[in-house]
Amino acid sequence: MSFSVPPALEAELVELATHYPQKRSASLMFLHALQEHFGFVSRDAVEWVAGKLSLQPINVHELVTFYPMFRQEPLGKTHIKVCRTLSCALFGSGELRDHFCKKLGLDPHRHTPQTTPDGKFTVEFVECLASCGTAPVVMVNEDLKEKVTTSDADRILAEGGGR
Repeated sequence: MSFSVPPALEAELVELATHYPQKRSASLMFLHALQEHFGFVSRDAVEWVAGKLSLQPINVHELVTFYPMFRQEPLGKTHIKVCRTLSCALFGSGELRDHFCKKLGLDPHRHTPQTTPDGKFTVEFVECLASCGTAPVVMVNEDLKEKVTTSDADRILAEGGGR
């Protein structure tokens, strides 16, 4: 396996595991740390965690696939989250997401996050972004955009998300 964790991070995680009565209990902490460092949790990372915690890879993989905060693929440089909760849906967030997807050559019918082949953009439908009164809302990286129109969407894409 060519996957390697920086020695300082590995030492920190190995030490962290000693604070749990069973090493397995440190699984989520390991996954969070690796995702924070690498940007996502790869198959190799799953195998690495399993090895460090004396688990079968399936025991770690089931965590990565169960919890929605874990990513199995890298995100694009600009992460566009379109709210799909009721208020935003009533104000056109579905059409807005479709607009982003079509402009970027992504499949508007796919329900999982999608990243452009050049790695510049990831588009994702998400639950509530907590701004129902200004629907539809979009989070571009960490920047909340309110009352977003398709013209605003075009501007977001032209600016590369504002980065």
